[in-house]
Order: sequence, then structure tokens, then C-alpha cells
Amino acid sequence: MSTPNREVLDRADLAALPQRFRAMLVNSLSGFKSANVVGTASEDGREACCIVSSVVHLGSNPALMGVVFRPPGADSHNYHNLAANGRFTLSHISAGFYKQAHQTSARFEASVSEFEAVGLTPHWHMDAAGERFQAPALAESPVRMGLSVSEDLLLPNGCRFVIGTVEWVDFDASSQSKDGFLDLASTETVCIGGLDAYHTAARLSRLSYAKVGKALEVQEDFNVGWD
Repeated sequence: MSTPNREVLDRADLAALPQRFRAMLVNSLSGFKSANVVGTASEDGREACCIVSSVVHLGSNPALMGVVFRPPGADSHNYHNLAANGRFTLSHISAGFYKQAHQTSARFEASVSEFEAVGLTPHWHMDAAGERFQAPALAESPVRMGLSVSEDLLLPNGCRFVIGTVEWVDFDASSQSKDGFLDLASTETVCIGGLDAYHTAARLSRLSYAKVGKALEVQEDFNVGWD
């Protein structure tokens, strides 16, 4: 049943929709999503990457991120790589290369590096001891991180939910305020709507920590931070 200017669908209505139409609609329902490139390497060192819009923050101490991967098939190179060596990277996508990043979702052969195929550059993080991290990040990215697989969970629909512990981060220092906040709008980090719509962020304001009976404080300058 619908009301003027509103569309109302129940579970049966959703199930009856054409497959691709339903996928477009349901993928839009959760709102704007982060846009990241997952980077991995095979056991023999072959680079691979793919775009994902399913990264979620799970905790800050320890720093944890979660990523949903589609039900893995034979061509799910990135999932199989991280499952084998326990390492992967996440790199934010910015406005300057979002089209190349989108192209990494194509079904390339395992022998093909998506980095090379779409014109992006792998970045291999080196730790203080000179050891190379076992997965490449994206050189073009303003924010990138390396993660080790903490848990790999099977979801009811066959997807995999991979929980990663953040081993290192690397970002544009000019985007960080004195309280630690990263102003991602300043880095031109983009977000994804649905399956294929890319958006840049427009700032509104930063709001103070919410407390009962206390009026919110508003900061228009995102770099000031809170004491």
C-alpha cells in the first residue's frame, strides 16, 4: 500500500520485484556507504584489488574494521588471498580516481593485476624493521590501512564477514584535527549510493558530545577539534 509521494513495500513486495531492480533498491536503503579498495596478494606475490562499499568500524581499542564479501566463488581472488595469508589493506577512494576504482569490480582473471589493468598504483607498506606488509595498498589513496584477519564469519546468505585488526594506518596529515578527527571532505574521499552512484561530501558542522540537559555546541571549522 502506498500514500501520496511515498512508496511502501512489504517483504513480499520486495521479493516480487525483478532481480536487478530489487538489488538497486535494497542496496540504496542503508544510505551512503564508504568507498574503499581492498588490496591483497596471492601466496606467490600476485597483486589483486577490488572495490567494496561494506566497510564498517567495529571498535577503537583494539582498532577493528569489518568487511562483507559476496559468497566467494572461484573468481573471488581477493577473498581467497586474504583467507590464505591473513592480510589485506583498505584504501579510501577519492574523487580523482573513482572511475578506475569502480572498474576493479570487473571479473578479471586471477593472473591479471587489477591495479595494472585499471591504471592504479600498488603501495607496499614497510614497517620500522624494514619488513614488507603482505598486501598492497593504493598509492593514490589519501587514507590507507593494513589489517590482519581476526575472524572470518559465514553469514546466513552465504556472504563472508571478515573482521580485521588494524596493523598500521597511513593518511594525509593535513586532514587531521588536534583531537584526532580526520576531515575526509578535505581529502575528497567519496561515498557510494546504491551500487554505482558516487558522491562527494559536503560539510555541515561538528557537534559536541551529547549530554542530557546540555545544549549542543557547534563547530563550523572541522580542524579545530574538541578539548
